[in-house]
Amino acid sequence: MKEKIHPVLHEVLVHCTCGNEFKTRSTKKEMRVEICAACHPFFTGKQKMLDSEGRVEKFNKKWAKKAASAEGQAEAAPAPADAQ
Repeated sequence: MKEKIHPVLHEVLVHCTCGNEFKTRSTKKEMRVEICAACHPFFTGKQKMLDSEGRVEKFNKKWAKKAASAEGQAEAAPAPADAQ
């Protein structure tokens, strides 16, 4: 392997806008982040599921119609006659 091609890793203190600080290693000497694990909604359990404009209901309604029409076609179709 070639020598002196790898970057130097530094132990850095990461600063979040929420005030949380933690140590990690990086090639940068200082890191500032907007969201960390302490304030991100997914990790804090405060995540909200938004259903804008009833998209889930619209999807279910659309597929319910297709499933009903497929069942209706299956019932309306005559059974194939056995060839003897």
